[in-house]
Amino acid sequence: MKISCVIAAYNEEKNISKVVKDVKPYVNQIIVVDDCSNDNTSRLAKEAGAIVISHPINRGQGAALQTGNEYALKCGADIIVHFDGDDQFIAKEILDMIEPIILNKADIVFGSRFLGKEANFPFFKKRVIYPLAQLFSRFVLRIKLSDPQNGFRALNRKAAKNIVIENRQMAHNSEIQAKAFSGDYRISEVPITVIYHHFGQKLSGGLKIIKDLFIYKLSK
Repeated sequence: MKISCVIAAYNEEKNISKVVKDVKPYVNQIIVVDDCSNDNTSRLAKEAGAIVISHPINRGQGAALQTGNEYALKCGADIIVHFDGDDQFIAKEILDMIEPIILNKADIVFGSRFLGKEANFPFFKKRVIYPLAQLFSRFVLRIKLSDPQNGFRALNRKAAKNIVIENRQMAHNSEIQAKAFSGDYRISEVPITVIYHHFGQKLSGGLKIIKDLFIYKLSK
């Protein structure tokens, strides 16, 4: 069974070498999609052992993940893992994420920061942004997951092929979840560890996600 890891990266020269090296023991292939970085992300990712695909313009994280998915499928991936390039996730937990798929108990596995493992949440994210996103996801998109904005996930070949990411920006998280719940997929959640190294998202960022989701919802 071939396991590919897709990492969308933008200006991650401080973290990408470590992330690729940490992930390498747990997957068969690492695909870093460099979303038009203006630093050494691409070179360092290659030197660390990743396949690098470079966007000529900055298209957003959602678009980068879709590029990575398409390449991984062409390479024969059976499972595709989405992993962030900023060193917030724990590479060893990839084993937990892919286990339900390997055991044929799930088609898609979502990581969750709300199921008991460590996550040093910034106060504003924990008390304002995430509650708003959870309410929107549950009552508008009908998504019954504990974590509405988490980039750590695993998809089997069927799910990765059929769930095409259309939202280029950060709302792609909820788009993937919405499409998963609207399709005929077996869905699991797995507790994961998240370690925040910098706290960047403000209320405006959270509201932009919700606005993008409204636009996505109305377009369907």
